[in-house]
Amino acid sequence: MRLCRLVKRMDFTEAYSDTCSSVGLAAREGNVKVLRNLLKKGRSVDVADNRGWMPIHEASYHNSVECLQMLIHKDPSENYIKTKTFEGFCALHLAARQGHWKIAQILLEAGADPNERTLEETTPLFLAVENGQMDVIRLLLRHGASVNGSHSMCGWNSLHQASFQENAEIIKLLLKKGVQKECQDDFGITPLFVAAQYGKLESLSTLISSGANVNCQALDKATPLFIAAQEGHTKCVELLLSSGADPNLYCNGDSWQLPIHAAAQMGHTKILDLLIPLTNRDCDTGPDKVSPVYSAVFGGSEECLELLLRNGYSPDAQMCFFFGFSSPLFLSFQKDCECLGIVNILLKYGAQPDDLHLTYCLKYEKFSVFRCFLKKGCLLAPWNHISEFISYAVKAQTKYKEWLPHLLLAGFDPLTLLCSSWIDSVSDDALIFTLEFTNWKRLPSSAEKMLSARASSSSRNLQQHLASVPCLAHLCRLEIRATLKVERLQSLSYVRQLPLPRSLQNYLLYEDVLRRNEIPELEVGEAT
Repeated sequence: MRLCRLVKRMDFTEAYSDTCSSVGLAAREGNVKVLRNLLKKGRSVDVADNRGWMPIHEASYHNSVECLQMLIHKDPSENYIKTKTFEGFCALHLAARQGHWKIAQILLEAGADPNERTLEETTPLFLAVENGQMDVIRLLLRHGASVNGSHSMCGWNSLHQASFQENAEIIKLLLKKGVQKECQDDFGITPLFVAAQYGKLESLSTLISSGANVNCQALDKATPLFIAAQEGHTKCVELLLSSGADPNLYCNGDSWQLPIHAAAQMGHTKILDLLIPLTNRDCDTGPDKVSPVYSAVFGGSEECLELLLRNGYSPDAQMCFFFGFSSPLFLSFQKDCECLGIVNILLKYGAQPDDLHLTYCLKYEKFSVFRCFLKKGCLLAPWNHISEFISYAVKAQTKYKEWLPHLLLAGFDPLTLLCSSWIDSVSDDALIFTLEFTNWKRLPSSAEKMLSARASSSSRNLQQHLASVPCLAHLCRLEIRATLKVERLQSLSYVRQLPLPRSLQNYLLYEDVLRRNEIPELEVGEAT
């Protein structure tokens, strides 16, 4: 959500004393005697310093009442009264900002314009509101200061500023003077929106009581409820909802984003809890909508994700064209952060990973998620994206120890990998490890030919492995594992429950191969 522009001001904070005229210095110090003597000598009252400040600005800023009266008596012209600094401040701006009521009165009676603007389009009224100068505000209003229209460069009105300052007394005064409750800044933001955005509960309550529109929308369609939900202002959300704010009013041009999405993405569980029962579930199912589950995943909020799923939102939400993902699972592990907690929650509530999820885990090198999918029973058949899987498997083969052992131990058919792209591209070690899950003396003829060609140009280690004869124990291991269904192999506990000695269980879990290949994160007896 775009906020009010922050205008970078020129830096005139460093004023060198030797650039200030003697008249200006006397006015700055409030030294009436010295100033009177200087004026008698004919010293000028309109010599500016390095900031463009003249004596009238010094007297007004420093509340030097008698000095100001003497300066105006010396030069009562309208041009002098309205003269501006390099930043465009006239004496009235400075008096209003500092809250110098008597100075402001003198200037106004001398002809100062209560609606004069600085270079940043700021009015005296806005400065007085910004600094909470209630007496000066009343004075300016009596002298014709306009309460409507823009009072600053970004289009903020004084009511915007009073709402931001959370000054209920000023808000009520401006409303009494006829300020437009629905005044908008450059981004279409109203004072009520400002109060909701910054969590100014008293301002919000005052504006709602005055009849301000709780369902107003900024230029980007955001509502006060949306912005309050995004920023985590729970009390403001409660007040808005009780005052008729619509939680089903779409808050962007593509008509998919609701306050519930903002709360879910930003991790505001209390607000999400308020919005869930009031939000139309069409957002979770509509083909042109986006489930808030995506927002929770995108924001990495595990609490919000679980809250949504516990309340019936689907872990396998509709395809999300706006984020460009086919499921929340895809979004979860393609983010550049640790996502295992999010993945586990989605799986806990029934998300169904498939071979394409495994494929993209390899693509983005999310090996911990890859292993998690296998542990949770990701189906290894049928494979609908095998060519794409092998393509990314080849690219991930340099880190094969982090994923290949898990895949093969979970029952994946190694013959599927023994194609030309794998045999021709992977390292000798990765290829030998793959062959450990086969009877490499009885491979299909096509695989034998490719392996023979590869061996002729490979290391002696691969050549010796292919020339060796699998031991009987290995062949028995293959036979036993072949009798087990894939879903059984994916469960370590099932293998451990077989009526076999512990040493044989370890052998079925390839303890010897894992040790020999120094596979990390796969200690003996923890193959899956």
